[in-house]
Amino acid sequence: MRLIKYPNREDWAELLKRPSFDNSSLTETVSGILSDVRSRGDEAIKEYELKFDKVQLSSLAVSETEINEAETLISDELKNAICQAKENIAKFHAAQDQPLPCVETMKGVKCWQKAKAIQKVGLYIPGGTAPLFSTVLMLAVPAKIAGCKDIVLCTPPDKTTGKVHPAVLFAAKTAGVNKIFKIGGVQAIGAMAYGTESIPKVYKIFGPGNQFVTVAKQIVSLKDVAIDMPAGPSEVEVIADETANPAFVAADLLSQAEHGADSQAILITSSEKLAEEAMKEVEKQVAVLPRLALAEKSLEHSRIIVVKDLNEVIDITNEYAPEHLIISTKNYMEIAEKIDNAGSLFLGHLTPESAGDYASGTNHTLPTSGYAHAYSGVNLDSFRKKMTYQEITQEGIKNIAEIVEVMAENEQLFAHKNAMTLRKAINNE
Repeated sequence: MRLIKYPNREDWAELLKRPSFDNSSLTETVSGILSDVRSRGDEAIKEYELKFDKVQLSSLAVSETEINEAETLISDELKNAICQAKENIAKFHAAQDQPLPCVETMKGVKCWQKAKAIQKVGLYIPGGTAPLFSTVLMLAVPAKIAGCKDIVLCTPPDKTTGKVHPAVLFAAKTAGVNKIFKIGGVQAIGAMAYGTESIPKVYKIFGPGNQFVTVAKQIVSLKDVAIDMPAGPSEVEVIADETANPAFVAADLLSQAEHGADSQAILITSSEKLAEEAMKEVEKQVAVLPRLALAEKSLEHSRIIVVKDLNEVIDITNEYAPEHLIISTKNYMEIAEKIDNAGSLFLGHLTPESAGDYASGTNHTLPTSGYAHAYSGVNLDSFRKKMTYQEITQEGIKNIAEIVEVMAENEQLFAHKNAMTLRKAINNE
């Protein structure tokens, strides 16, 4: 991990660069797989599962027997943890379901909105190096609360057993997923985007994935299906001062670094002493991590940056726009109020990012790669769309007609004007 002290503002952009990978070479490969899935459906998917996941599948769907069996294959301790996390996530997301007001914009003209669930949503849960059953909860729980009718989940099967990890299946059942398929990678994205004999087409796809999955989501989002947000490698920034515990800070940095070789961890501080102590703690703690190789690669493009004062801490953070932001300082609320760009904030010395990853209740599906400048993380509204309504009475026509007529005529849209003029005439009879 590099330690940089008091960089000039003009150097910030270079210091804050994320690890980047050229995906252009993947586009042709991914497009070919998607096209094949679109034209040959289940048959193509089974061939790609054999090729990429090394599993020969007779059926793509996870059976009721497999789902019930999963409950017997994980510990009561884990089941209880999943259930409690689900309750916390449900409580936080249900609170976002607020009634929308009806507004009378002028006498006789009423406007309002209603939130309607996206009827069919697809959840992609990676297999990779860890079974991400927590992501099942983060996506399926708000989908269920929003009222989505079809919640389709795709996740790659285990190469040895040909089955989905039991914790993923238990989480899916607990959260209310009603269709589960043993499909990974690009072929899963294609299946949900286009639909096949077994897998229903959905209207929006959610969930993280590797570079191939990311490119696939980008391609299908151009005209076939909506996606949750642009995705990139996971990242964390920690803001710390002299009151922070260096061991806590190091653990927070490493909890993100162990996600993968392309993850990034940044520490911003105005305390040289804290920076140096945190650096030593990172070296000490990383050495005993089971995922040492991944964490070490991540640390190669991670940084500890010492800046002059609090103003620079805030400015550099807003420029970076981190996915996760931990504020481990004495005056954390004061700093938090000045942060405009971040996916999710973790406040105070006792709030690790891992709490939000699993069980505090907030969602861990967040904007990466600087997209926090403009994007929110997944929330209840991610699974809904808002429809607008308007109703005009006779009094409303009297009040609004001339405004519409003048504007329509000046845009030379005379049919628009006439639609109002005819109603005004009836109104005057």
